[in-house]
Amino acid sequence: MTALAPASPRIVRASWASQTGQVFRRWIIGTWRQVWGPAMSLLQPVIWIVLFGQVYSALGTLPVFGDDGYIGYLVPGILMMTVLYSGAWAGTGYIDDIGSGVMDQLLSAPLSRSAIVTGQLLQQLVINVLQSAVVLGIGALAGASYPGGVGGILLALVAATLLATVFCCASSAVALTTRNQVALIGLSQLIVLPATFLSTTMMPATLLPDWVQAVARWNPMTWAVELGRAGLDGTLFDGSADAGRLLLEGAGLVLLAALAFAWTVRSIRAYQRSL
Repeated sequence: MTALAPASPRIVRASWASQTGQVFRRWIIGTWRQVWGPAMSLLQPVIWIVLFGQVYSALGTLPVFGDDGYIGYLVPGILMMTVLYSGAWAGTGYIDDIGSGVMDQLLSAPLSRSAIVTGQLLQQLVINVLQSAVVLGIGALAGASYPGGVGGILLALVAATLLATVFCCASSAVALTTRNQVALIGLSQLIVLPATFLSTTMMPATLLPDWVQAVARWNPMTWAVELGRAGLDGTLFDGSADAGRLLLEGAGLVLLAALAFAWTVRSIRAYQRSL
């Protein structure tokens, strides 16, 4: 009688959601162990709100700034600045993993490459949402009001999350491509400051030079700021804001976020092929 060959063991692979959750857990635990990093990053928006809010408080008398004065106009811009700066540093985690050999271990494991990217991105977005909530609280203490209510606050947080996704993914893609901390820092600084000041973060478009207005119109920073501002000041809900333009800007942020995510996934696969 012919003996039957032993059956091959069935390999059970975790679902994509489970893989993403494990990667997220790894990153969030690391953040909790070094929570001083995200906490210290909140000092910058405090300084911006207090410093700019006081230095340019005289601008609040201009009708374009409404009842809240300049501080009410400034807070949505500082909110987006916070997630922009945080997102620009997202790639440093990948560079640390590359240097320590952890990235090679992850890529040799049965993990989806998109799950690796998504898990780290979710950790960044959770931190950004918490930071955004703190910034809005600081703004309220500084004198800003939010006539848009809970709906306006949620809209501002969604806009901030989309902007954070764009820059977190872009930073991660650059990190996986250059694999160099100095290059990432240099590129981040080259992009972050122009993105901030060539937008309506600090000033309305009507008060900007013509060439800055032209650049700001296509700046995703402006899209996020204007969307968040229209939610917080309630103009989106009372019909006084240009809803069509805001819808297009929101769609632009979604498209950029999707493209940036795809860029990161492609970059991590290119990194693996180069090993």
